[in-house]
Amino acid sequence: MRAVIKRVSSANVVVNNKIISHIGAGFMVLLGIEESDTQEDISWLSKKIVNLRIFSDAEGVMNLSLLETGYDAIVVSQFTLHAATKKGNRPSYIRAAKPGIAIPLYEAFIRQMETDLGKQIGTGSFGADMQVTLVNDGPVTIIIDTKNKDL
Repeated sequence: MRAVIKRVSSANVVVNNKIISHIGAGFMVLLGIEESDTQEDISWLSKKIVNLRIFSDAEGVMNLSLLETGYDAIVVSQFTLHAATKKGNRPSYIRAAKPGIAIPLYEAFIRQMETDLGKQIGTGSFGADMQVTLVNDGPVTIIIDTKNKDL
């Protein structure tokens, strides 16, 4: 699993000209799923994200987590995070999980984040043409890959 976490002051997801998710301060999480991802990846990544200390404390130091601030999150599935660009100019998405595998993992990840965060989170609409709008606060953007836990 690969996640791009953006600290936002606001964000929303629109499908068919209708806002399906919106938040104020919090995280916009773009989530890429591979066929080899497991429940272990889901649990590890969710805990890492909700405890990621990238919100400023009273002294202006990035020292507070999503869990500590009570801020919100939106998780949007994004298969293009697994684009292979080594050959040619047209990306290959061979590593991205097919919907039959990706949808249950995406839904399990959402449930895990809601459990870890203690509240409902916003989502995208899997496979839909979405318009994602966000104000990247900082800007702060973190990339986490469960296959590279050392980074």
